[in-house]
Order: sequence, then C-alpha cells, then structure tokens
Amino acid sequence: MNYFELFELAPTLRPDAAELRKKFFALSRQFHPDYHVQNDTDNQQVALETSAILNKAYKTLSSEQETIKYFLTWKGLLEENEKYELPPDFLMEMLELNEEAADANDEAEKKKLLERIKQAEQEIYEPVEKIIADYREGITSEKELLQVKDYYFKKKYLERLQQQLL
Repeated sequence: MNYFELFELAPTLRPDAAELRKKFFALSRQFHPDYHVQNDTDNQQVALETSAILNKAYKTLSSEQETIKYFLTWKGLLEENEKYELPPDFLMEMLELNEEAADANDEAEKKKLLERIKQAEQEIYEPVEKIIADYREGITSEKELLQVKDYYFKKKYLERLQQQLL
C-alpha cells in the first residue's frame, strides 16, 4: 500500500495539508499502540508497525520536497541515491555561488547570497509550479514529471548551498 492509499488521497504532488492532517489523526487514533494494549501480541505488533508507517507517511507527505521524492520514486522515475546529471548552465551558476559562499566573510555577504539562492529557487520553481499544483493521475505526462524531477534535484542542490551559509 502506498502512502496515498494509506490516507485515502488521490495521488498528488501537493497533498492538501488540512485533509492530510485530519486523516492522519483519525488513523493515528485507530492504530496507536496505546489503544491496543489489551489485544494479543500479534495485534499489538500490527498496531505498532502501522503506527510507524503512518508517522513516516505523514512526515513525508507533509514536506513538499519529500512528497516529490516519494512520488517520483513511486512512479519509477527516481532511484534511491541516483546520480542525476544537472544541466551545465545550472552547474556553472552554482559554481559561482559556491565560490562566493566560500569567500563570504560577513553576515551581509551571506545574506545577499541567501537572497540570490531564494531567487534561484523561485526561478526553478516557476516552470513546474503548475505541474505540481495541478497533477492529475493519467493526465499529467511523464515528460512533465521529468521536469519535476529536474526541479527536485536543483532544489536539493540549492538547499545544500543554503545550509552552508546558515
């Protein structure tokens, strides 16, 4: 069972946060191990395992980046520890930012670089914003999902760079 089936949600790249939370709490009450202490050992174990899966699924689907990763993996478009080749122009831009980050000596320079990273995040998001917001099973193409994959890896790169500056 995938995370979307677990929460009875249509597959999406952006789950409705309120609906996800509502379903998570309902399922948590149903499967929380504390409610199964009177059951036999097998049922207690099932409740414990289900509760762990629920927590992991909720954490994943509550994060846009983790949802995208899960979704693309579930669709067979992303492999664990995949060595994705980013476009050369993006890598050149990131090389420049990396060099500037290494040379940043004060908070003002770091703040300026963080603003440039935020701008870069907006620029890479714009082409996939509609795909992420409007994903429809059976309608959204694999080509569009591969654009989301490209966004995922670029965003991941920018997040690492951002962490270096914080």
